[in-house]
Amino acid sequence: MAGCSSMTWMVAEKVSWYCALLLILLLVSNCCDPDEAGAPIRRHQPVNDRPCDEIYVVGEGETLQTIIEKCGDPFILEENPHVQDFDDVYPGLVIKITPFTGN
Repeated sequence: MAGCSSMTWMVAEKVSWYCALLLILLLVSNCCDPDEAGAPIRRHQPVNDRPCDEIYVVGEGETLQTIIEKCGDPFILEENPHVQDFDDVYPGLVIKITPFTGN
């Protein structure tokens, strides 16, 4: 009986290693989606490359000051009552942007 138990243990260990390897491969392959030409598509745009739409989602590393400078809206605090002060921004926060034209 001892031989059967050790054989079962070896098979179970090999199966667990194959499952772990498969999981790692799935995680790595899902980090980006290929487009039609096979080139990877970035899931998240860098902070500086994102457009300043009317509805803006704060990105990682952005501050209210950098958003004001980038988008040209000095009145973000006044237009967004849910933002209390300059330190009240975090990644994922949704704010309204109205670019200032200076007219």
